Amino acid sequence: MIALIGFVFYIINALLTLLVWAIIISAILSWLVAFDVINLRNQFVYNVSRFLDAVTRPVLAPFQRIIPPLGGVDISPVIAILVVSGVQRFILPSLHAALINLFA
Repeated sequence: MIALIGFVFYIINALLTLLVWAIIISAILSWLVAFDVINLRNQFVYNVSRFLDAVTRPVLAPFQRIIPPLGGVDISPVIAILVVSGVQRFILPSLHAALINLFA
């Protein structure tokens, strides 16, 4: 049972890490599109953009409702990354240790 708990927390941590990378890539992609470096008429770029938007929108939307754009710059990805990193660094290990102690 303890090995299963460790595996589940490993998967959750990996998914949160992938989410952070998706947020970073999505932000960079949006800048590249905004500055006309790449074009959404390219089918591959469009599909990548749609996928990243579908993955990151549910996470970023609550932050975007609370935090207004500052001078036209959306800082909600930065806040979302800080929150996800805090969950990874503080909440997951504590929860993991509590479940290990519960089942040990």
